[in-house]
Amino acid sequence: MATPPLSDAQLIARCIVGDDRHAFAELVKRHQSSIRACLRKLTSGNAALSDDLAQETFIQAWRNLKSFRQDARFSTWLYRIATNCWLMHARKRREELLGDRDAELVVEDAESMSHGFESAGDHAGSSAMKLDLERAMNGLTAQERAAIIQCYHNDLTHEEAAYVLGCPVGTVKTHVFRAKQKLKTALSAWGPDAVGGVS
Repeated sequence: MATPPLSDAQLIARCIVGDDRHAFAELVKRHQSSIRACLRKLTSGNAALSDDLAQETFIQAWRNLKSFRQDARFSTWLYRIATNCWLMHARKRREELLGDRDAELVVEDAESMSHGFESAGDHAGSSAMKLDLERAMNGLTAQERAAIIQCYHNDLTHEEAAYVLGCPVGTVKTHVFRAKQKLKTALSAWGPDAVGGVS
């Protein structure tokens, strides 16, 4: 009879107590697809950048595993690291483009690097609607975009999204509300159901 697979918590314990890299490799194997999918949404489907940021996410996770208090799911903790890696990359790129000018606008303007949110009803959508949806997503701030992706693509609760984004629950709700209003306005020509799962 096959032994049941170890839980994330058991694998994490092996990593921390025994410096077990095989256990961590199993954690990576379990979670890399969802982390890459999240990063592809944030980076407008840029596969190479998503893979680089996913690798950085797991490097940071390995380095900081002892600080994981298990007050959230391991996957939620990884989403938080991945989102921070994306924001840091956006900030660096923006600072390069600005020559360190207006650094406080970096996060607000990070959406200039990313677009391409697909609606839940993507299979029924036309290419024209997808293009309009990408343009609409480009109109969101980085925080609004991240909040929408965490709540609708990653299917996190507002509380979990707040943990991932490092902000109060009320702020997440505000970002989601504003993002939905902007998307509805931008996609009004497609009718009330245009935003799919985000409506």
